[in-house]
Order: sequence, then C-alpha cells, then structure tokens
Amino acid sequence: MRIGVAGLGFMGGTHLQAYQKVARAEIVAVASSDARKLTGDRSTSQGNLERSAEALDLGEAALYRSAEELIADPNVEAVDLCVPSYRHAPLALAALRAGKHVLVEKPMALSASDCDAMIAASQESNRVLMVAQVLRFWPDYVEARRRVLSGELGAVKAAFFRRKCAAPAWSPWMRDRAKSGGGIFDLLIHDVDFSLHLLGKPKAVTAVGVEDLANGLDVVDARFEYESGIAVSISGGWHLPSEYPFSMEFSIVLEGGTLDFHSAHKPLTLYRKDGPAEELPLSKSDAFQSELAAFVAACESGVAPKECRPEESALATRMAITMRTSRDQGGLRLAL
Repeated sequence: MRIGVAGLGFMGGTHLQAYQKVARAEIVAVASSDARKLTGDRSTSQGNLERSAEALDLGEAALYRSAEELIADPNVEAVDLCVPSYRHAPLALAALRAGKHVLVEKPMALSASDCDAMIAASQESNRVLMVAQVLRFWPDYVEARRRVLSGELGAVKAAFFRRKCAAPAWSPWMRDRAKSGGGIFDLLIHDVDFSLHLLGKPKAVTAVGVEDLANGLDVVDARFEYESGIAVSISGGWHLPSEYPFSMEFSIVLEGGTLDFHSAHKPLTLYRKDGPAEELPLSKSDAFQSELAAFVAACESGVAPKECRPEESALATRMAITMRTSRDQGGLRLAL
C-alpha cells in the first residue's frame, strides 16, 4: 500500500517510524509546511508520550509543503493525516473524494456534521476511513477489553477512566477551542471512545469542570448514565504547568473482580472477587504498529477494521460535544 503522511510533528513522526515495521506499507510521500521537518529533523517536535525523537529517514518519498499537494499525487493510494484537529475534516473529505483511503488522527472532527460528511464520503468513494484511536490497540486496554467482553468476570458494575497532562505548549492552535476542541477533544476523547466501545451509548451525560485555555487549564469530570445502572466516570484534562506529567489510568469493576491500570506505576492487574491479585499477561506489540497494520490491511480489503469503525469514532465526537455542553451549562444533565 503506497502511503502519504501529511504532518511531520510528533505524531506524524511516530507514524513514520511505526510504518517501517508494518508489512506491505510503503511511504511514497510526506508533507509539512516546515521545511526543516522535510529533512527528517524532529528536534522541534514535542508530544506527551516517551517516543524516540531520532531523525527520520524519508528515503525516496516525494516531499510536499502542503497536504493538498500530497493528496493530489496520483502515486499515493492512502493518506495518513497527522495535522491539526481543525484540518481533519476538510483534508479527509478531499482525500476521500480524490479516491484515497484515509487514516485521520483523533479527534475524528470537531462537529457531528463533519463526522457524518466524512462517513458519507467514505461510502460514496468506496474507500476506507479509519480514525487513529490508538487506545484500541494499546496492550493494557486490549486485554481489559478482552476480559470484559468475554463475560468471564460477569457484568460491568462501574468504570473509571482518567487521563491528564500539562497543556500542550508546542502549538498555539491547541489553546484555541475552535481549532482544537480543548482538552476534552485532544485528550479525553481516548477514554470517551474506549468507554463507548465497551459499554455502548449512555442514556444521559452530566459534566462539571473548568476551562481557561489561555492559561492551559481544561479540566472535566463527566458521568455517563446507563439504563442498567452502571456508573461510569471520565475525568482529567490539561493541568496548567508545563512540567506536569502525562498519565492514563482506569478501573473497571465487574461482578467477579476489578481490572486496574495506571500508566505510571501499575500494570494491568486483576483483583478477583475471591483470590489473589494477578498481573495480567499482555501482548508485546507496539500499539502504533498494530494500529497502522490494521489500517493497511483495511485498505487492502476495502473494509474498515472491526477494531475501529468510523461510526464509533463519530459517536465519540458526539459524546465529547455533549460533555463540553453539560460542563458549559454548569453540569446540566443531558439526555441522549
């Protein structure tokens, strides 16, 4: 599959490194408005994960100064969009209408109507659309999903998801709500998506918190209500100081035990209702490689991967909008 990667910031570079280990993936084009990055220099790229920042070998890839030029390249079969969030929808639509398969970074888009338009364009062009919700391929979350969906631990009774970091300092557009969606769309969209993947759409949402994007503060504490009575909490966001560390965690309480994980100090552990705690075995696969391998396989088959359907990514965007609306209205309960 001949792939073009648009955007060579932290995530674009991470994808390019991962593609090197994905069978049948060939990078034929890259695009960046930064001429320095087109040399493979990643010294100015920043992100909230500890990934290698070594220089990239761009090989014989065509070099473009805009995503639009890359999309127009007839040699490109699939486009990987690692561009600012407000550019996701227009560039994905352009690529799909040009007959390219599309992988677009999260969030899928910043509005429900844009998500719907992207899905429609995918169907009309008969091209794959996938959103890079990498958490669905993260070993701890993959194993937790397997344990929950297998039913071996009984029904879910409660779930808690939290994700937090410093406000991104590397791109001014991140602090513009109209362009990034703020911390809910940048960060907590992962947990919203994973919760929906496990438990489906809730019947109502309430959320409280505070937003001061100019000063790097965007915090939310949301509750998803379900007919079954499951209690789900999704919380976190941007926590001001530039040195505040990134972390992600969850606790999923089931009839037969609790699954618990914290990225900083606790591997995925099962605390059974009866019996000792058990650190669970995990796949050694790199989440980004697994995600991109799923995308390449989907392009070859013409069917979006079952692990990450665009309709589910669109629902995550809708829930993120609902969370933000509830918070903006002082915790108003919004029925769905």
